[in-house]
Amino acid sequence: MKTLENQTILYDEDCPLCQTYTSAFVKTGMLDKNGRKPYGQIDEHEMNFIDTERAANEIALVDYQNKTVVYGIESLLKIIGNSFPFIEKIGKWQPVNYLLKKLYSFISYNRKVIIPSSKPNETKFNCEPSFNLKYRIFYLLVAICTTTIILFTCSEMLPQIPKSSYIRELALATGQIIFQSMFLIRKDWKTIVNYSGNLMTVSLYGCLLLLPILLLNQLVAIHPNIALIWFGITVVLIFMEHFRRVQLLQLPKYLCITWVLYRIIALYLILNFPL
Repeated sequence: MKTLENQTILYDEDCPLCQTYTSAFVKTGMLDKNGRKPYGQIDEHEMNFIDTERAANEIALVDYQNKTVVYGIESLLKIIGNSFPFIEKIGKWQPVNYLLKKLYSFISYNRKVIIPSSKPNETKFNCEPSFNLKYRIFYLLVAICTTTIILFTCSEMLPQIPKSSYIRELALATGQIIFQSMFLIRKDWKTIVNYSGNLMTVSLYGCLLLLPILLLNQLVAIHPNIALIWFGITVVLIFMEHFRRVQLLQLPKYLCITWVLYRIIALYLILNFPL
Protein backbone atom coordinates (compact mmCIF):
# COMPACT_ATOMS: atom_id res chain seq x y z
CA MET A 1 0.00 0.00 0.00
CA LYS A 2 1.12 3.56 -0.69
CA THR A 3 1.29 5.51 2.57
CA LEU A 4 -0.43 8.87 2.88
CA GLU A 5 2.15 10.59 5.06
CA ASN A 6 1.74 13.40 7.55
CA GLN A 7 -2.03 12.93 7.62
CA THR A 8 -3.96 12.04 10.77
CA ILE A 9 -7.53 10.79 10.91
CA LEU A 10 -9.58 11.73 13.98
CA TYR A 11 -11.82 8.85 15.01
CA ASP A 12 -14.53 8.23 17.57
CA GLU A 13 -12.81 6.07 20.17
CA ASP A 14 -16.20 4.95 21.54
CA CYS A 15 -17.28 3.60 18.14
CA PRO A 16 -16.04 0.03 17.46
CA LEU A 17 -16.62 0.47 13.71
CA CYS A 18 -14.53 3.67 13.64
CA GLN A 19 -11.77 2.00 15.65
CA THR A 20 -11.70 -0.98 13.29
CA TYR A 21 -11.42 0.76 9.95
CA THR A 22 -9.02 3.50 11.10
CA SER A 23 -6.79 0.83 12.66
CA ALA A 24 -6.92 -1.06 9.35
CA PHE A 25 -5.67 2.05 7.53
CA VAL A 26 -2.59 2.09 9.77
CA LYS A 27 -1.97 -1.67 9.75
CA THR A 28 -2.19 -1.88 5.94
CA GLY A 29 0.16 1.07 5.56
CA MET A 30 -2.37 3.46 4.03
CA LEU A 31 -1.57 5.81 6.92
CA ASP A 32 1.69 5.99 8.85
CA LYS A 33 2.01 4.89 12.49
CA ASN A 34 0.82 8.31 13.67
CA GLY A 35 -2.02 8.33 11.17
CA ARG A 36 -4.90 8.01 13.62
CA LYS A 37 -5.83 9.92 16.77
CA PRO A 38 -8.86 9.77 19.10
CA TYR A 39 -11.18 12.72 18.66
CA GLY A 40 -11.21 13.20 22.44
CA GLN A 41 -7.50 14.10 22.39
CA ILE A 42 -7.87 17.22 20.24
CA ASP A 43 -6.00 20.10 21.89
CA GLU A 44 -6.71 23.84 21.90
CA HIS A 45 -4.24 24.52 19.09
CA GLU A 46 -5.99 22.03 16.81
CA MET A 47 -9.37 23.61 17.58
CA ASN A 48 -8.20 26.72 15.73
CA PHE A 49 -8.36 25.00 12.35
CA ILE A 50 -10.57 21.94 12.95
CA ASP A 51 -14.34 22.27 12.87
CA THR A 52 -14.95 20.10 15.93
CA GLU A 53 -18.72 19.94 15.46
CA ARG A 54 -18.38 18.78 11.88
CA ALA A 55 -15.59 16.36 12.85
CA ALA A 56 -17.98 14.68 15.30
CA ASN A 57 -20.39 14.01 12.44
CA GLU A 58 -17.92 13.44 9.60
CA ILE A 59 -14.58 11.81 10.33
CA ALA A 60 -11.79 14.35 9.81
CA LEU A 61 -8.45 13.86 8.04
CA VAL A 62 -5.99 16.49 9.24
CA ASP A 63 -2.92 17.72 7.37
CA TYR A 64 -0.90 19.24 10.20
CA GLN A 65 1.76 20.68 7.89
CA ASN A 66 -0.68 22.81 5.90
CA LYS A 67 -3.30 22.96 8.67
CA THR A 68 -6.03 21.82 6.31
CA VAL A 69 -8.83 19.35 6.99
CA VAL A 70 -11.15 17.25 4.81
CA TYR A 71 -14.22 15.58 6.26
CA GLY A 72 -16.47 12.56 5.86
CA ILE A 73 -16.46 10.55 2.65
CA GLU A 74 -13.85 12.90 1.14
CA SER A 75 -11.36 11.96 3.86
CA LEU A 76 -11.92 8.25 3.21
CA LEU A 77 -11.59 8.70 -0.55
CA LYS A 78 -8.34 10.61 -0.06
CA ILE A 79 -6.84 7.80 2.04
CA ILE A 80 -8.02 4.93 -0.16
CA GLY A 81 -7.39 6.89 -3.36
CA ASN A 82 -3.76 7.39 -2.44
CA SER A 83 -3.27 3.64 -2.89
CA PHE A 84 -6.07 3.03 -5.41
CA PRO A 85 -6.50 6.18 -7.54
CA PHE A 86 -9.25 4.62 -9.64
CA ILE A 87 -11.46 4.20 -6.53
CA GLU A 88 -11.07 7.88 -5.69
CA LYS A 89 -11.87 8.80 -9.30
CA ILE A 90 -15.06 6.73 -9.25
CA GLY A 91 -15.97 8.01 -5.79
CA LYS A 92 -15.65 11.63 -6.92
CA TRP A 93 -17.90 11.13 -9.93
CA GLN A 94 -20.85 13.33 -9.01
CA PRO A 95 -23.70 10.74 -8.97
CA VAL A 96 -21.58 8.22 -7.04
CA ASN A 97 -20.22 10.89 -4.71
CA TYR A 98 -23.76 12.07 -3.92
CA LEU A 99 -24.85 8.53 -3.00
CA LEU A 100 -21.69 7.91 -0.95
CA LYS A 101 -22.26 11.10 1.03
CA LYS A 102 -25.84 10.13 1.77
CA LEU A 103 -24.81 6.60 2.81
CA TYR A 104 -22.00 7.98 4.97
CA SER A 105 -24.36 10.42 6.69
CA PHE A 106 -26.95 7.67 7.20
CA ILE A 107 -24.38 5.52 9.03
CA SER A 108 -22.59 8.33 10.85
CA TYR A 109 -25.69 10.01 12.31
CA ASN A 110 -27.06 6.63 13.40
CA ARG A 111 -23.84 5.03 14.57
CA LYS A 112 -24.73 5.39 18.26
CA VAL A 113 -27.96 3.44 17.79
CA ILE A 114 -26.29 0.87 15.53
CA ILE A 115 -23.46 0.25 18.01
CA PRO A 116 -24.23 2.06 21.29
CA SER A 117 -21.75 3.22 23.88
CA SER A 118 -22.31 4.38 27.42
CA LYS A 119 -23.54 7.93 27.92
CA PRO A 120 -20.54 10.25 27.52
CA ASN A 121 -18.96 11.90 30.50
CA GLU A 122 -19.91 15.59 30.39
CA THR A 123 -16.34 16.55 31.29
CA LYS A 124 -14.93 14.57 28.36
CA PHE A 125 -14.45 16.05 24.91
CA ASN A 126 -16.55 13.42 23.19
CA CYS A 127 -17.35 12.57 19.59
CA GLU A 128 -21.12 12.41 19.90
CA PRO A 129 -22.82 12.95 16.51
CA SER A 130 -25.48 15.62 16.21
CA PHE A 131 -29.05 14.42 16.51
CA ASN A 132 -30.47 14.31 12.98
CA LEU A 133 -34.18 13.54 12.94
CA LYS A 134 -34.32 13.00 9.16
CA TYR A 135 -31.68 10.27 9.15
CA ARG A 136 -33.05 8.71 12.35
CA ILE A 137 -36.55 8.39 10.86
CA PHE A 138 -35.05 6.97 7.66
CA TYR A 139 -33.12 4.44 9.75
CA LEU A 140 -36.33 3.43 11.53
CA LEU A 141 -38.12 2.96 8.20
CA VAL A 142 -35.28 0.83 6.79
CA ALA A 143 -35.21 -1.27 9.96
CA ILE A 144 -39.00 -1.73 9.99
CA CYS A 145 -39.08 -2.81 6.33
CA THR A 146 -36.14 -5.21 6.76
CA THR A 147 -37.67 -6.73 9.89
CA THR A 148 -41.03 -7.12 8.15
CA ILE A 149 -39.54 -9.01 5.19
CA ILE A 150 -37.31 -11.29 7.27
CA LEU A 151 -39.98 -12.18 9.83
CA PHE A 152 -42.55 -12.87 7.13
CA THR A 153 -40.10 -15.25 5.42
CA CYS A 154 -39.28 -16.89 8.75
CA SER A 155 -42.97 -17.36 9.60
CA GLU A 156 -43.32 -19.56 6.51
CA MET A 157 -41.11 -22.09 8.32
CA LEU A 158 -43.33 -22.19 11.41
CA PRO A 159 -46.57 -24.11 10.78
CA GLN A 160 -47.26 -23.91 14.54
CA ILE A 161 -48.55 -20.35 14.04
CA PRO A 162 -51.27 -19.09 11.65
CA LYS A 163 -50.11 -18.06 8.18
CA SER A 164 -48.60 -14.61 8.25
CA SER A 165 -48.77 -11.63 5.89
CA TYR A 166 -46.62 -8.59 5.25
CA ILE A 167 -49.33 -6.43 6.81
CA ARG A 168 -49.23 -8.41 10.05
CA GLU A 169 -45.45 -8.31 10.30
CA LEU A 170 -45.39 -4.60 9.45
CA ALA A 171 -47.98 -3.95 12.16
CA LEU A 172 -45.96 -5.94 14.70
CA ALA A 173 -42.69 -4.14 13.86
CA THR A 174 -44.32 -0.71 14.02
CA GLY A 175 -46.48 -1.60 17.01
CA GLN A 176 -43.52 -2.37 19.26
CA ILE A 177 -42.18 1.18 18.78
CA ILE A 178 -45.55 2.68 19.70
CA PHE A 179 -46.07 0.28 22.62
CA GLN A 180 -42.63 0.83 24.14
CA SER A 181 -42.81 4.60 23.62
CA MET A 182 -45.93 4.72 25.78
CA PHE A 183 -43.76 3.79 28.77
CA LEU A 184 -41.36 6.67 28.07
CA ILE A 185 -44.04 9.31 27.70
CA ARG A 186 -42.50 11.42 30.48
CA LYS A 187 -39.13 11.49 28.73
CA ASP A 188 -38.20 14.08 26.10
CA TRP A 189 -38.88 13.18 22.48
CA LYS A 190 -35.19 12.82 21.59
CA THR A 191 -34.81 10.11 24.24
CA ILE A 192 -37.84 8.30 22.82
CA VAL A 193 -36.53 8.50 19.25
CA ASN A 194 -33.04 7.37 20.31
CA TYR A 195 -34.50 4.43 22.22
CA SER A 196 -36.68 3.56 19.22
CA GLY A 197 -33.55 3.45 17.08
CA ASN A 198 -31.89 1.05 19.51
CA LEU A 199 -35.10 -0.99 19.70
CA MET A 200 -35.14 -1.49 15.94
CA THR A 201 -31.41 -2.29 15.88
CA VAL A 202 -32.18 -5.12 18.30
CA SER A 203 -34.80 -6.34 15.82
CA LEU A 204 -32.24 -6.17 13.01
CA TYR A 205 -29.83 -8.13 15.20
CA GLY A 206 -32.51 -10.81 15.50
CA CYS A 207 -32.96 -10.81 11.72
CA LEU A 208 -29.23 -11.45 11.26
CA LEU A 209 -29.47 -14.39 13.65
CA LEU A 210 -32.38 -15.81 11.64
CA LEU A 211 -30.66 -15.46 8.25
CA PRO A 212 -28.52 -18.65 8.52
CA ILE A 213 -31.52 -20.92 9.02
CA LEU A 214 -33.46 -19.09 6.30
CA LEU A 215 -30.60 -19.60 3.83
CA LEU A 216 -30.14 -23.22 4.90
CA ASN A 217 -33.83 -23.82 4.35
CA GLN A 218 -33.33 -22.89 0.70
CA LEU A 219 -30.99 -25.87 0.35
CA VAL A 220 -32.60 -28.48 2.60
CA ALA A 221 -35.99 -28.62 4.30
CA ILE A 222 -35.61 -27.62 7.96
CA HIS A 223 -37.88 -29.48 10.38
CA PRO A 224 -40.43 -27.04 11.89
CA ASN A 225 -39.41 -27.96 15.44
CA ILE A 226 -35.77 -27.10 14.70
CA ALA A 227 -36.88 -23.78 13.22
CA LEU A 228 -39.00 -23.11 16.32
CA ILE A 229 -36.05 -23.85 18.64
CA TRP A 230 -33.80 -21.57 16.56
CA PHE A 231 -36.41 -18.83 16.75
CA GLY A 232 -36.69 -19.29 20.52
CA ILE A 233 -32.91 -19.01 20.99
CA THR A 234 -32.94 -15.86 18.86
CA VAL A 235 -35.60 -14.30 21.08
CA VAL A 236 -33.48 -14.99 24.18
CA LEU A 237 -30.38 -13.46 22.58
CA ILE A 238 -32.15 -10.31 21.43
CA PHE A 239 -33.75 -9.94 24.87
CA MET A 240 -30.24 -9.94 26.35
CA GLU A 241 -29.12 -7.35 23.79
CA HIS A 242 -32.15 -5.18 24.54
CA PHE A 243 -31.40 -5.41 28.27
CA ARG A 244 -27.77 -4.38 27.63
CA ARG A 245 -28.84 -1.37 25.59
CA VAL A 246 -31.37 -0.23 28.18
CA GLN A 247 -28.55 -0.24 30.73
CA LEU A 248 -26.20 1.69 28.44
CA LEU A 249 -28.89 4.29 27.76
CA GLN A 250 -29.63 4.52 31.50
CA LEU A 251 -33.33 3.97 30.89
CA PRO A 252 -35.85 2.27 33.22
CA LYS A 253 -35.35 -1.50 33.36
CA TYR A 254 -39.10 -2.06 33.21
CA LEU A 255 -38.72 -1.50 29.45
CA CYS A 256 -37.38 -5.05 29.33
CA ILE A 257 -40.55 -6.33 31.01
CA THR A 258 -42.79 -4.39 28.62
CA TRP A 259 -40.64 -5.67 25.71
CA VAL A 260 -41.56 -9.23 26.73
CA LEU A 261 -45.16 -8.25 27.49
CA TYR A 262 -45.61 -6.87 23.97
CA ARG A 263 -44.49 -10.17 22.46
CA ILE A 264 -46.82 -12.16 24.71
CA ILE A 265 -49.76 -9.94 23.72
CA ALA A 266 -48.79 -10.17 20.04
CA LEU A 267 -48.54 -13.98 20.20
CA TYR A 268 -51.94 -14.20 21.90
CA LEU A 269 -53.53 -12.06 19.20
CA ILE A 270 -51.85 -14.02 16.38
CA LEU A 271 -53.04 -17.37 17.75
CA ASN A 272 -56.57 -16.27 18.53
CA PHE A 273 -57.31 -13.61 15.93
CA PRO A 274 -55.30 -14.51 12.80
CA LEU A 275 -55.46 -12.03 9.92
